[in-house]
Amino acid sequence: MDSGRHERHHFVLVHGLCHGAWCWYKVATALEAAGHRVTALDLAASGAHPARLHEVRSFEDYSRPLLDAVAAAPDGDRLVLVGHSFGGHNLALAMERFPRKVAVAVFISAPMPVPGRPMSTVLEQHLEGDSTPDSFLDSTFGVMERGLENPAETFLLGPEWMSQRMYQLSPAEDLTLAKTLVRPAQMFLGDEAMAGENVLTWDRYGAVSRVFVVTEEDRTWPAEEQLEAAASCGPGVEVRAIRGADHMPMFSKPAELAQLILEVAQADKYN
Repeated sequence: MDSGRHERHHFVLVHGLCHGAWCWYKVATALEAAGHRVTALDLAASGAHPARLHEVRSFEDYSRPLLDAVAAAPDGDRLVLVGHSFGGHNLALAMERFPRKVAVAVFISAPMPVPGRPMSTVLEQHLEGDSTPDSFLDSTFGVMERGLENPAETFLLGPEWMSQRMYQLSPAEDLTLAKTLVRPAQMFLGDEAMAGENVLTWDRYGAVSRVFVVTEEDRTWPAEEQLEAAASCGPGVEVRAIRGADHMPMFSKPAELAQLILEVAQADKYN
């Protein structure tokens, strides 16, 4: 891969719901081969992270691996944050906390919250519009008890859902990998960080450069809905697209995704 300019960037890759750092193995390899530093994270109770689901009591707890990684970055090491799907919420929280440490954030088929509104708004709108009986096929919802006054809803992607709605254009081997590695997760829709109107501000999160990447053959979040969501995010948001990509472009179009991420990082306006 031709990396163009020779600056060395630090990419932090954040997975979506039920997934883990493992889903970035192709993109991380390409970025590292181009001479850059890559940190692919397991969020709490995801991937190989040792926490159990019942131990993750808040969205901030879930985001802690990302928040700690950004906090630990040297002041001169401005990061390129890349979030996929539900991981867009984690990116937003990190941008709000550490706006000066982020050069640009890339949201890949990921809700991009609007400052002054609850982070969960885009996700809740999508869930309301996708509520037919077979919407989630064999994916399962459950309730995890953390004491009588603190139940939590859990979610696990089903094999048929992944095959038909997420990985339909991805290699069969990667779908098989995903089926063996996905873990139950929480959406934290009632959590203070997700539901609060003043969690994200224009002066901090809103001041960080943002790029929205549309996956054009997405059956989880249709491309037209992604474009509508991007248009609602306010001025200054760059919109890019990947043709022929399903909801998992790190598998269906890994070279194209890696190249797009590199192009964003190397653009003069983000440096």
